[in-house]
Amino acid sequence: MSSEQPRTVTLPTADHGPVAIPEPSWCRGHADHRPDTHRVDLDHKGPEHRLTHDGELLWTAFLGEAPYASQPQARVLGVYVEQGSYARTLDAVGLYDLAATFEAHADRLRELADQLGALLTKETPGEA
Repeated sequence: MSSEQPRTVTLPTADHGPVAIPEPSWCRGHADHRPDTHRVDLDHKGPEHRLTHDGELLWTAFLGEAPYASQPQARVLGVYVEQGSYARTLDAVGLYDLAATFEAHADRLRELADQLGALLTKETPGEA
């Protein structure tokens, strides 16, 4: 049993006033929270991982959870992934370089998958 006390955060919302929600240890906080947010839009975000190639953003990935989301699948812990705007015609060397970048980013995504799996296992002990 962990001695760590569960954290909570209270966030003002436009439609439900102050809402207290448990805050997971991986959450980076809510410094950017706006009080005009609706309760269904409250979420937790982990640190953002910017996956780039030649200085251009390809993907953004982070742990995320939205406990009051209108869509049930968004209420569970997952990894949010967004694609950037990289578009190039590459020669063979450039393509090999891009492939190496993808391999490095794939390793980072696997690390996030491992972190997600560990967090989900921790939250539901005894379940397979």
